[in-house]
Order: sequence, then C-alpha cells, then structure tokens
Amino acid sequence: MLEEVLSKKYNLLKPFLDEKSKRLFAAAEALSLGNISLVSRAMDISEETIKKGCNELESGESLSGDKIRAPGGGRKKSVEKDPTLLSDLETLIEPTSRVDPESPLRWTSKSTRKLAEELKKMGHKVSHSRVADMLRMLGYSLQANKKTIERTSHPDRDQQFNYINEKCKEFQKENQPVISVDTKKKEYIGNFKNGGKELSPKNDPLLVNVYDFEDKELGKVNPYGIYDLFRNEEWVNVGIDNDTASFAVESIRRWWNIMGCKSYPEAKKLMITADCGGSNGYRVRLWKTELQKLADEVGLEISVCHLPPGTSKWSKIEHRLFSYITLNWRGKPLTSYEVIVNLIAATTTSKGLKVKCMLDKNEYPKGIKIKGFGN
Repeated sequence: MLEEVLSKKYNLLKPFLDEKSKRLFAAAEALSLGNISLVSRAMDISEETIKKGCNELESGESLSGDKIRAPGGGRKKSVEKDPTLLSDLETLIEPTSRVDPESPLRWTSKSTRKLAEELKKMGHKVSHSRVADMLRMLGYSLQANKKTIERTSHPDRDQQFNYINEKCKEFQKENQPVISVDTKKKEYIGNFKNGGKELSPKNDPLLVNVYDFEDKELGKVNPYGIYDLFRNEEWVNVGIDNDTASFAVESIRRWWNIMGCKSYPEAKKLMITADCGGSNGYRVRLWKTELQKLADEVGLEISVCHLPPGTSKWSKIEHRLFSYITLNWRGKPLTSYEVIVNLIAATTTSKGLKVKCMLDKNEYPKGIKIKGFGN
C-alpha cells in the first residue's frame, strides 16, 4: 500500500522535476521512511542513486560538478540496448514444465543471481540487481505455495457436515453444550527457536539453541483444547505424558468440572465434535470406553460427531483457538511449563475469546487394550 502511494506521488511530480530534484526527492522519502529499497521499487530509481542523494541531504552540500541531464539523455537502459534481454528472461522464469529439461534452473531456485548467470551464458551483460528490476517491470514477485487444491472427496462429505451443523443447531436451541476438541501440535520444552518475530531492542535478538533436539529432562507437552462453540470460551489441558484417549477424556472431564457445569447448570447432554483420527479417533475403543465412564460420572448423555477424513483443519478449534495461541507466543522460546501455561491463558481475540489453562502431570500409559467392545 505504501509503495503504491509513493509511486503515485512521484509520478505526479515527475514531469516537474529535473534529474537532481528526482534524486533528492527520492532520498528525502528514503530517509524519512528508513527504507531505500521500498523507495527504489516505488520510483524505479536505483538504490545507488538514492544513496547518493541521501549523502547530499545529510551533508548539506550538493555534489561538485553536478549537471542537469537533458531530456532523453543519460545511459540507455539494458532492455533498450539489448532487445532480446526481456524475452530471454521470461523464458527462464516460465513454469518448469515449459523450461528446457537440460537447463540447470529446472532443479534449482530461480534467484536473481542464478538468473543473471544464465543470461550471461546466453550472451547478455546484466547484473543480478538489474534482473530484479526487470522482474518487477514484468510483474513478478516472490510467491509462496497456496493450499487450495483438494483431493477427490467422498460424495457423502457435505452430507456429514450438514448433519453436524443441524445437530449443533438442535443443541443450541435447547441450551445444551457443544464443544470442539483436538490436540495441538506437540511442543518441546527448552530454549528452542519459536517461529515468528517479537519486538526487542535492535541488534539484540534472543539467543536460543542451534539444534532442536528434545531435552530429556524437560521433555515435551501435548496441549489438548476444548472450545465451547456457543460461549467462545476455551479450556486447554497441557499434558506432559502421552497423548492417549484417556488423556483426551480427562481433558474434557476437567473442562466440565471447572467450566462446563457452571456455564450449563441445566445441561442434560453434551455434543462433541472432533476429527476422525488421533487420541479421539472414531475407531479408538479406549476413547469410547472412557467417554462412557465420563457420561456415567457426570450424568450427561454424550454424543460424538466426527468430521469426515481429510477435513481436520476445518475443525472450529483449529482456527478459533490454536491459531491464536501460535500468534500469541510467536518468537518466544517455550522454556518451561509455567511459560506455556501462562502464554496459552493470556491468549485473547477481538471477539472476546477467554482461555483457561492447566498443567496435567498425570501419566497416561500407551498400549491399553479394550476387549469385547464393538465398533
């Protein structure tokens, strides 16, 4: 947005500016914004020229022998002197399916330096910075992969989502609780790098371990979340042992005893939405057995609706809770259990999200077999 504003401002003034005025105008904008590259892209003026203007402004003296170039004067652009340069560059950056299979660019990243090397082999005289200028001229920019293509889905998938939606509406009309549950990505405890950036004094980053090997003493945690669809409230049970069905149901038990029973004192039943795999998967017998124990214990009729396979990212808890936890602790090493619990509990959103969090030090052994239980 800022780049567009600068470009528009410069193009309006450009007809009234001579060479020196353009340089000083660009330099003034660069100094005020603290970003020479941004101004260079917006005004299509080389960074070297802008730096020269910055030196003039900061010294308060004009460069000796400075001449005003006549219209149309100056060194010709590379694309004017070399008419095939642009077309050859476009050939190199076409999708890999259309590039010569023998080209080394087929199997390497197309950096401006590598593109410049290939153009030189084709007989062009060009630098990597000029390649960057030409790419911007052609409308190219760095692009990341975007997840939009889905594999073939089962014809009954939409029907399953419609069923879950209708059940949610029924429970809401009756003021009965509906929760979305899942386990967040496991996190190592220790002075490890955490993705994202956080404000800190310039040139004074937090120093973390070079390698992300698990600390055998501190271990890792399994944050299991319960999201109340109707009240926009969250409960996160941070386990330090295995992510089993027993741990998943214990997390729901804690949510109900601490939050759920107070929010729904007249509740007779509970609806759980979950993905179809992991500790709360639809084929996990221990999950069903532990849920029955919970139902008998708290006196609720518990219904479970699993999302169709391959749709776990559509779960409400994924984008209503887990994504905001990740944003809240970005750039902060998760050095202890206390740090993790406090960062999760401090997570909020503009929609009024409230999160409660607790550390679960219980052990949840793997390999528990449930016999004589039908699917």
